[in-house]
Amino acid sequence: MIIDKQMVEYVANLSQIKLTEEQSVLMQTELSKIIEYMDLLKEVDTAGIEPLSHVFSVTNVTRQDVIGEHFKRDLLLKNAPEATDEAFVVPKAVDK
Repeated sequence: MIIDKQMVEYVANLSQIKLTEEQSVLMQTELSKIIEYMDLLKEVDTAGIEPLSHVFSVTNVTRQDVIGEHFKRDLLLKNAPEATDEAFVVPKAVDK
């Protein structure tokens, strides 16, 4: 793949960055080097290699779900601007 000025302008536009003429020329060179390196990786024999999503084995680390002390409902509702016996009263979020 050849990286020309038009390609650099296209990528810069997608990235929403402005490049000077000097920066544009530098980007052509740098992006060309990156593409050349990626072409080297195509030469690696990967037959029989299982695809990975991550190089390390990833497991969730979770804590035990333990019931603990909680606030009393009547104390919490006492601080609300408006409440019923069981819950906070809030304005409607969806209108019919």
